[in-house]
Amino acid sequence: MAGQLTPDTATPASSPLTPERRPGRGPALLLARVGATLVKRAAFLALLLALVFVTVELLPGDAANATSERGESAADLAERRELLGLNRPVLERFWDWMTGLPTGDLGTSARGEKVTDLLSTAFPNTLLLGGVALLLTALLSLALGCWAALRPGGRLDRTVSGTATAVLALPEFVVAVALVLVLSLWTGWLPAVTLTDADGSPASWEMLVLPVLALTVPQVGWNTRIVRAALADEARAPHVETAVLDGLPPRRVLTHHVLPGALPAVAAGLATSTGMLLGGAVVVETIFNYPGIGTVLASAVADRDSPVIAGVTALSGAVITGVLLLADLVRDTVTGGRR
Repeated sequence: MAGQLTPDTATPASSPLTPERRPGRGPALLLARVGATLVKRAAFLALLLALVFVTVELLPGDAANATSERGESAADLAERRELLGLNRPVLERFWDWMTGLPTGDLGTSARGEKVTDLLSTAFPNTLLLGGVALLLTALLSLALGCWAALRPGGRLDRTVSGTATAVLALPEFVVAVALVLVLSLWTGWLPAVTLTDADGSPASWEMLVLPVLALTVPQVGWNTRIVRAALADEARAPHVETAVLDGLPPRRVLTHHVLPGALPAVAAGLATSTGMLLGGAVVVETIFNYPGIGTVLASAVADRDSPVIAGVTALSGAVITGVLLLADLVRDTVTGGRR
C-alpha cells in the first residue's frame, strides 16, 4: 500500500514545484505583500505598454499610411497624421494614453473608433474561450495527474507522463488543423468556422468546441506534468508517510494529505497557462474565424494602431495579473496553515 503512493525513483528528490513551508502570516502582512505585488506588476505592465508604443513606432509606415485610401495626396496624409497625433513624440502620445487608462479610456483607433467599443464584444468572447479552456485544463490535468500518482512508476504513470510530454510540444495551430481535419472535414461532426449572431457572439455552442479543444490540449499536457511532479514531491512529506503507515487507503491519502499540499504548485501552473491561453487564442481565433481579440489585434498591427494594440495588452495583462494574484493567495493560504 505504501508503495502505491511513493513516487518512482526517477522523480527528482527536489523540485522548484515543492511548496515552500514557512510560518503563517497575519492578515496585515498578507495585505501588504499583495499590495507590493500589485505595484510591481502594475509597473511592469506600464513598461510593457510603453514598449508597445515604441515598437509600433519602429515598424515600417504609420497609421496614417496604413489606413489611407487609394488616391489620397501627401497633404491628406499630413492632415491625417496631425489628426492622429503622429506628429508628436511617441512618449508624449503614450503618456496621454496612460492618463486616460485609470478612467477606462483606451483611446481612439486609427479609424476613428473608440478602442473600448472595439474590445467590448471581442474581449469577452476571448475570455469565454480562454475561461472554458482553462476550466477543462484544470479538471483534466488534475484527474490525469492524480490517476497516475496512484500507480507511481507503473505502466499507467509512464503512459500518462509520456503522452503529456508529447502533447505539450504541439503548437496550438497544429492541434487546430488536426481537429479541423478529423472532426470537421472527415466526419462533419463540428463546424470548422465560427458564425456570429447580431451581437457579435458565436451563433451556437458547437462553434466553441474546436477552438476550446485546440487551446486545451497543449495546456493539459503541460499541467499534467506539473500536477504529477507536485504530487510526487508532496508524497515525500513526513505527514504523508505517517498517513501511509497508519494504513489509510491510497485514495484517501492522495485526496486528504498529498493533494492539498500540492495545490500551490498546481495553481501556479494554471496561472502560467492563463497567459499561454490568451497568447494561443490569437492564433486559434484566426484559424476558426472566431470573433475575439485575435482578429482585432491582427487588424491593429496591420494598421500600426498603437492605442488598440496597447488596449489589448492592458486588458490581457489585467486578467493575467488577477489570476497570478489568485495563485499567490492559494499558495499563502496553504503554506500559512503549516506552522
